[in-house]
Amino acid sequence: MIHVLFVCLGNICRSPMAEAVLRHKIEERGLNHQIQVDSAGTGDWHISKPPHEGTRNLLDTYQIPYANMAARQFGSADFEQFDYIVCMDDSNVANVRKIAGGAEADILKFMDLLPNESLREVPDPYFTGNFEEVYGLVDAGCNVLLERIQKDHSLA
Repeated sequence: MIHVLFVCLGNICRSPMAEAVLRHKIEERGLNHQIQVDSAGTGDWHISKPPHEGTRNLLDTYQIPYANMAARQFGSADFEQFDYIVCMDDSNVANVRKIAGGAEADILKFMDLLPNESLREVPDPYFTGNFEEVYGLVDAGCNVLLERIQKDHSLA
């Protein structure tokens, strides 16, 4: 089983959106028995809360399930469990590296999946309100990530 973890600040907007979108794409390709997806936040403000209303509304619009998703905080044990740790912005990367405490961690910045985009971080719609912009980036980046995973692990 291949494990993917998306990380943002509070785990209610960007990372659960990416989790739901990638899960949906995995399901569509029949890879749900080979790839598992989760999300976490570096902060603890929203632990156990569902995704933000803006994220839920957008996922509903695109008929992408998100049932039973609840915010959780990123922890050191995640380094052992996940093959891909994908952070939404530079601050998330720094916080995850700090939790790693010098341990070698394979951390990927989400926007590195989309090198032709002018944005270098996924904007936080909790502050910007622009959930549609984030969805467009997440959808495109998840396509690239899934292709990468399939290539890395020779999945059909």
